[in-house]
Amino acid sequence: MAAIESKDIHKLVVACDAGMGSSVMLATQLRKQLKSTGVAVEHTPVNEIPKDADLVVCHTGLAARARAVAPGVPLVTFQIFIGDPAVTKLVSTIKNGGTVDA
Repeated sequence: MAAIESKDIHKLVVACDAGMGSSVMLATQLRKQLKSTGVAVEHTPVNEIPKDADLVVCHTGLAARARAVAPGVPLVTFQIFIGDPAVTKLVSTIKNGGTVDA
């Protein structure tokens, strides 16, 4: 498990797999919630996580693949696409400052 200070998060990537739209909705929600923080939110397939990602957010089922594609990049996993406590905590930490345990 890695950690990153909220002030060091400039690019957050929501990684997906199936393309069913749930992760697109999550990325849109995060973009709106983090608009005032200056954090860029991108949505990419799990196999195409960009090298300049500061933090990756993905479904628990994709965690192993995300870690393989972006080793060393902090990873926050979630179970539920909308309203997951891990995502709520992440948004709060980015907005209020602190360490993201990922």
